[in-house]
Amino acid sequence: MKRILITGGAGFLGSHLCDNFLSKGSEVIAVDNLLTGRLENIEHNLAHPRFKFIKLDVTNYVHVPGKLDVVMHFASPASPADYQRWPIPTLKVGALGTHKALGLAKDKKAIFVLASTSEVYGDPKVSPQPESYWGNVNPIGPRGVYDEAKRFAEALTMAYHRSHRMPVRIARIFNTYGPRMRQNDGRAVPNFVAQALRGKPITVYGDGSQTRSLTYVTDLVDGLDRLIRSSLNEPVNLGNPRELTLLEIAETVKRLTKSKSRIVFKPLPEDDPKVRRPDIALARRKLGWTPKVELEQGLPLTIADFRKSL
Repeated sequence: MKRILITGGAGFLGSHLCDNFLSKGSEVIAVDNLLTGRLENIEHNLAHPRFKFIKLDVTNYVHVPGKLDVVMHFASPASPADYQRWPIPTLKVGALGTHKALGLAKDKKAIFVLASTSEVYGDPKVSPQPESYWGNVNPIGPRGVYDEAKRFAEALTMAYHRSHRMPVRIARIFNTYGPRMRQNDGRAVPNFVAQALRGKPITVYGDGSQTRSLTYVTDLVDGLDRLIRSSLNEPVNLGNPRELTLLEIAETVKRLTKSKSRIVFKPLPEDDPKVRRPDIALARRKLGWTPKVELEQGLPLTIADFRKSL
C-alpha cells in the first residue's frame, strides 16, 4: 500500500489513519472540506514529505493524478449533533461522496474502503448485533439522515463490487473514542469529559440504562489496517464487545477526572438506540483482531488530551 487517499482525513478517525499509514512508509493524501474536520488534527504531518492535504468537498469532485493503491472514504459528520445540524450534507456525502470516491477507486484500480457504522443497525432488536442483522432504522427520523446515508453507501459499494469486480472493504464501526475528538462533538464520551473537566453537570439522556460499546482509537485503526490487508468484501463489525451503560460511562469519567460535577438526567432523544454491542466473531476469525485497550486505559489518555485543549 504505497499510496493511500483518505477522505475525511482531517477528522478524528481520518487523522489517526494518516498517522498509521505514514508510520508504515506509505504516501498519504488527506482530503477534507473541514466541515467537522480540523487542520490541527493533521498539522504535525503538514511538513511530512509523504503527506499531502487537499481541501475539497468530495460530494462535488475528487481526483488526484498518479497511482493510488487504496481509497478510504471516511468523510461524513459522525455525531448526532453534527448530522442534525447538517442533515443534507450528511446525506450528500453518504450518497454523492461515496459515488465519487468509488469512481476514483475504480479509475485507479485501487481497494475501496468504506467507513460504515453500527448505526446501520438502528435501534436494534437483536443483541449483540451480527453482520447478518438487517437492522431497525427509522428512515424519516432525525437520525435517519446518517443511518440511511451509510446504508445506501454500503449498497452502492457492494453494487460496484458486483458490477465492476472491485475489491471493497466495509467496516461497520462502533462507538470509538480517543484524542482529537472535538469538545462539542455531541457524543457521550466527549460530552462527559468536557462537562466533568469544566465542573458542569454531566448530562445523561434517558435513565442511563442505554448501552454502548466503546473502542479506543488505536484498536480501531489496527482493525481497519487488518481489514484492508484482508480479502473480505462483505461488511465487518469493528468494535469492543464490552457493553456498558451510559450511566456507568458517566460515573467512570467522573471518577477518573476527579470531578465534583453532578450527574443529571434529561429526556431521551428520538430514535436513540437502547443497546449497542457488536458481535465480532467474523473479525476475530478472519482478521485475527480483537480490541486490547480497556476503557480504564483509554479514558485517561482521552481526558489528558481534553485537558490540553481546555
